[in-house]
Amino acid sequence: MATRNLEKMASIDAQLRLLAPGKVSEDDKLIEYDALLLDRFLDILQDLHGEDLRETVQECYELSAEYEGKRDAKKLEELGNVLTSLDPGDSIVVAKAFSHMLNLANLAEEVQIATRRRNKKKKGDITDESNATTESDIEETLKRLVVDLKKSPQEVFDALRNQTVDLVFTAHPTQSVRRSLLQKHGRIRNNLAQLYAKDITPDDKQELDEALQREIQAAFRTDEIRRTQPAPQDEMRAGMSYFHETIWKGVPKFLRRVDTALKNIGINERMPYNAPLIQFSSWMGGDRDGNPRVTPEVTRDVCLLARMMAANLYYSQIEDLMFELSMWRCTDEFRVRSDELHRSSRRDAKHFIEFWKTIPPSEPYRVILGDVRDKLYQTRERARHLLAQGVSDIPQEATYTSVEQFLEPLELCYRSLCACGDGPIADGSLLDFLRQVSTFGLSLVRLDIRQESDRHTDVLDAITNHLDIGSYRDWSEEKRQEWLLSELGGKRPLFGPDLPKTEEISDVLDTFHVIAELPSDCFGAYIISMATSPSDVLAVELLQRECHVSTPLRVVPLFEKLADLEAAPAAVARLFSIDWYKNRINGKQEVMIGYSDSGKDAGRLSAAWQLYKSQEELIQVAKEYGVKLTMFHGRGGTVGRGGGPTHLAILSQPPDTIHGSLRVTVQGEVIEQSFGEEHLCFRTLQRFTAATLEHGMHPPVSPKPEWRALLDEIAVVATEEYRSIVFQEPRFVEYFRLATPELEYGRMNIGSRPSKRKPSGGIESLRAIPWIFAWTQTRFHLPVWLGFGAAFKYAISKDIRNLKMLQEMYNKWPFFRVTIDLVEMVFAKGDPGIAALYDKLLVSQDLWPFGEKLRSNYEETKSLLLQIAGHDDLLEGDPYLKQRLRLRDSYITTLNVCQAYTLKHARDPNYNVKLRPRISKEYIESKPAAELVKLNPTSEYAPGLEDTLILTMKGIAAGMQNTG
Repeated sequence: MATRNLEKMASIDAQLRLLAPGKVSEDDKLIEYDALLLDRFLDILQDLHGEDLRETVQECYELSAEYEGKRDAKKLEELGNVLTSLDPGDSIVVAKAFSHMLNLANLAEEVQIATRRRNKKKKGDITDESNATTESDIEETLKRLVVDLKKSPQEVFDALRNQTVDLVFTAHPTQSVRRSLLQKHGRIRNNLAQLYAKDITPDDKQELDEALQREIQAAFRTDEIRRTQPAPQDEMRAGMSYFHETIWKGVPKFLRRVDTALKNIGINERMPYNAPLIQFSSWMGGDRDGNPRVTPEVTRDVCLLARMMAANLYYSQIEDLMFELSMWRCTDEFRVRSDELHRSSRRDAKHFIEFWKTIPPSEPYRVILGDVRDKLYQTRERARHLLAQGVSDIPQEATYTSVEQFLEPLELCYRSLCACGDGPIADGSLLDFLRQVSTFGLSLVRLDIRQESDRHTDVLDAITNHLDIGSYRDWSEEKRQEWLLSELGGKRPLFGPDLPKTEEISDVLDTFHVIAELPSDCFGAYIISMATSPSDVLAVELLQRECHVSTPLRVVPLFEKLADLEAAPAAVARLFSIDWYKNRINGKQEVMIGYSDSGKDAGRLSAAWQLYKSQEELIQVAKEYGVKLTMFHGRGGTVGRGGGPTHLAILSQPPDTIHGSLRVTVQGEVIEQSFGEEHLCFRTLQRFTAATLEHGMHPPVSPKPEWRALLDEIAVVATEEYRSIVFQEPRFVEYFRLATPELEYGRMNIGSRPSKRKPSGGIESLRAIPWIFAWTQTRFHLPVWLGFGAAFKYAISKDIRNLKMLQEMYNKWPFFRVTIDLVEMVFAKGDPGIAALYDKLLVSQDLWPFGEKLRSNYEETKSLLLQIAGHDDLLEGDPYLKQRLRLRDSYITTLNVCQAYTLKHARDPNYNVKLRPRISKEYIESKPAAELVKLNPTSEYAPGLEDTLILTMKGIAAGMQNTG
């Protein structure tokens, strides 16, 4: 037995090496990392569930690897036979094992990427050709601007000082990994990285290896499935945990690096601490579009919770600052203030750990900071009371109510230290603290409110009916505007408490009351989705006034569908031509453009091109009216929803559209990928800052007129092709629901909002996330590529010279290149052979030809795309990514086959398979794997099926690294 075991052991390592031929570079340790984690995991699996189960897992892996090597569909069938013969408990363990192995492979990748980056930094060699396009180091960028592009250091400094990147965290339901697991993954990553450190002793190594095994086992023994749906407050707490863990300390650390980079180009001053370089906002608990669970009470809760968290974070740091500032020299102005405070506070404060006795007047900085600490304590406690009981006995005067009030004593300390020759001390922790206060304020993040325009129309309709002046809903746009403007110009209140309200109307009005009740620095923008005309914006302005919002929120229209994007410039121009509105906005306007719904509506190519053109036109309109426009990009994590590498995405925006102010959503799983660890947080802040600066100071080329004309022409073809299949093909919806796990998506409990806007209805009402999610699961990615093939084919058959032009566009125009590269990456992750298996098992036979037609379209699109990019093979320009995808594929294939057969079993009552006896042994004899089946007692499926299905969905999502 033992020898056979060794052979097996050697074989899985050998399979790995076969799959990823050769090292890509000298420091390529990916296979070693992956093999180490896998060995450890398989040993744990054997200890917990016995040798037979381990062998089954290896057998599945080997069949997958053989399929990946030769693309032989027979191997998928063999694999299916192994998987379907497992009893319910075993199949849960196997699905869980593969899902876990994929997570481990991802962790190995992250460690490999971080190690390579560190090695390159040490050598001082940043500009690695294959990576130059996706990476932006702030120092490199500043040097390049000064040396290569001949900008003066002062120009660069001024541009940077006035630039703002606002990152907006949204709880889009795409983070499919539980937080309990994310933390364990972080520890596995750290242990693995330390194991390969240069100066490690044998004892360290042994302890780290034990720790690694412990964490791998802890992750495997944690239930991956969320058993209840998260509430919006849970989503907000999860999002805010990143501030606590990485962002809070990451921002000052990043700003220090900016200071260093400035010094290196000859600027001898630091970034002013109040320069708004990085800002954070959130939609968690404010985005009520299509999510009935976000109530006014939820909005109030998340604002108070964020205020409590912010006060607590400052409070936890203030004592360290008091320890640090033990100097006695200070300016006269400072001395007067500290003596005054000292006289008024003569009592001991026993509830503090440090400095609880009255601080002597000979330590003036501590006296003043002691007062700041008291106020922070009261601020935190008041927020806590309001959150828990709705009232607080702490008077508002005893707390901080504005950032200016909080900054004032800190600025006083800073000025006094500098004046007494202690500048270097002032530029230590005190400067970091000042920067945190100006970045996070008292509210940690600013909450955006988002609501659908129809809901505002309902409220105004109720008001006009109540006043007996007609039905607002039936009025023309002109009449609506005229009435709204006359009301905005008047003084009288529109309605009293006697307004008859439905639940929906109360909900909208109560949200405005919450905005009026809470401090104005809690909020950012009020976003109107499905906005089409000026009255949509004026309606929100009027409702804010009626509900006594003393500092009205800026109102931001969101344009998503293709037709709305086309009409956006005209709508915004009409809005700017209204004098009342022009005076109200003070020369600044923000407009949000949506990537995911436009893609679902018209396909990726047309959506990307329309987004590009609409931005150009919107900026033009704003220039004509003398307004500074900020574009707010609502992009998802996946390519189908506008995702892709940050740096490229920013640099491929049209010239002049960013102009030093960028707002962008960071959604779902992207939050973890961008801020999950300190070094990721640092890189994310660096990427956004550097790319925004570069776009402003060295804008990308404008497309030539003939490029535009060609793209205009082929985008129409792409949209036609996309819509003819998705919306006009009578049985498309039926095919989609059979061939993908779309109907089962809701069981994953990923987010707090429903997966559809309206419970009935076809593709239109399906949210963009499940739409992409379902096609990603089957590795067919239809929404991303559909339409490209038809467009390119049309262009080339019309005139063969168009091929040359498309190749020139690819090589010279960043926007076009990014669009094509991202689709190429998606093709590298796709596999029509897997999609064919789903068809064979799940789709009725009369629809098989339809599936085959789509698959030949896929192949044709892929070869046209490679021709335009001038590549012989997918991803030939990115060997690292290619290697990483090949390693992941075998795990994903097992999960795909398992998912397809499980769906068959769940959907088809006549599907019978002969089960072999249970193979997994549990550690404690009395606890068979059948216990796992009991975790989900309420499932309407046969025992174990639903859990197996969800585990495969989560595993594939981890493998594709983009859920939706």
